[in-house]
Amino acid sequence: MPRNDGNEIIQAYCTVGTLNFTKYFFKSLKKKKFIVAQYHKLICETLDAVIDGRLKKVIFNVAPRYAKTELVVKNFIAYGFALNPSSNFIHLSYSDDLALDNSEEIRDIVKSSEYRSIFPYVQVKKDTDSKKKWVTTEGGGLYATSMGGQVTGFGAGTVDEEGAENLVSVDDELELGNNIDMITSGNDRETFSGAMIIDDPIKPDEATNDTAREKVNKKFETTIRNRVNSRNTPIIIVMQRLHENDLCGYLMALEPGEWTVISLPCLFTDESGDEKALWPFKHTVQELHKLREKDPYVFDTQYMQNPKPVEGLMYHEFRTYEVIPYNNVSKRKNYTDTADTGSDFLCSICYVEQPDYNYVTDILFTKKPMEYTEPKTAEMIAKNETEEVVVESNNGGRGFRRNVESQLLQMRYTKAWFQDHTQTANKNVRIFTNSASVNSTTLFPAGWERRWPEFYKQLTSYRKEGGNPHDDAPDCLTGTFEFRNQVYSTEEVDKDDLGIY
Repeated sequence: MPRNDGNEIIQAYCTVGTLNFTKYFFKSLKKKKFIVAQYHKLICETLDAVIDGRLKKVIFNVAPRYAKTELVVKNFIAYGFALNPSSNFIHLSYSDDLALDNSEEIRDIVKSSEYRSIFPYVQVKKDTDSKKKWVTTEGGGLYATSMGGQVTGFGAGTVDEEGAENLVSVDDELELGNNIDMITSGNDRETFSGAMIIDDPIKPDEATNDTAREKVNKKFETTIRNRVNSRNTPIIIVMQRLHENDLCGYLMALEPGEWTVISLPCLFTDESGDEKALWPFKHTVQELHKLREKDPYVFDTQYMQNPKPVEGLMYHEFRTYEVIPYNNVSKRKNYTDTADTGSDFLCSICYVEQPDYNYVTDILFTKKPMEYTEPKTAEMIAKNETEEVVVESNNGGRGFRRNVESQLLQMRYTKAWFQDHTQTANKNVRIFTNSASVNSTTLFPAGWERRWPEFYKQLTSYRKEGGNPHDDAPDCLTGTFEFRNQVYSTEEVDKDDLGIY
């Protein structure tokens, strides 16, 4: 709506997007700057896409105390009223107190002198001024309660006008750093009329309780989902992941592709392979490592947004080492399994075999093409002074082995003896039957979860039964155990194949 009191510039700045609005009012009302990280921009751009009408089902998975409520609940709703004072919002949380406190803070923003000087057309009706439910003079309002509370007599959004077009769902899953111009271009904000916003639907202490968790999921289906005034009314869920089958996991399994998921792990690896903290202002990389050491399960779930089943995992926690006790029976080995399909990982593991244990020293685990993996595997083999190498010859493995040997010859490294191995046994059976032995004989270097995060994630979340999108890590690690104490047969390899002239 137009201004007539000379503050058009401030209004224009604040209505550019959610981030501008947040920065201005955070500074104006709290008297300090909002420290903006890259992921805050991603969250706000996604919220702007909701306002513009391009997204209607959005999930944000963010660690606790990472400004998710500040952005997605408090400032987004206050911004929504500034764009359209007749907007209707429903806000839910696991606790009635939390929902009401958020409602009060939103109302305080809207009633502040700073807000009213810029958006004088947004006014709260005096006779409906409670934390649970308050309405604007333009017919909009906010209803706040707990997930278990009554959600009746109020609907989010507005009823579609006759002939209104339905929105098209967006099924792209966005990750930190991805380009989201496709969902933020354009502007159709005049039609925005509110949203259903759910912040932390279940209490962390109750997330492992099947009854409590299923109660929340059922409440969403039987009551909450129906409290929108239109199928086009956006539904936004923001929470830290707490369990595989929490509300986010339940909805992503029930409606795959229908939800835009913004999953933000606190530690991530950039394109250069360097480990970065999501918000260094909150936690540095070193501080996050300490959090992981205190409770790996909580860290992986709530901070990395990678919930794992408490039961049913193939492996228990692997032991680590600081120093390898080399002796005259130590063997420096490598086991490599090339990718079977385009979606698989190449996995190459260097390790030192001792009479009792395999000490993993290096891992290459990547989906990159052979042009990258062949020289990198050769470099790793030479760096680790590897003496014996087994390469699974299935699906191009023999050609891969030839090229790696050629690379090593060019590097003048001739210590490694190669053996092709055709794997004919059932992969799942091999992994399962050898899992206990692999777990007890394999030692990783301290901090291995940081050195090889993708390998760590795939291995430590591998299930005994079903639900495993990839098996490259456990498959290759099983190979290192299967070849313990074996003497390689030179008769299995054609010397012409080895590139020995």
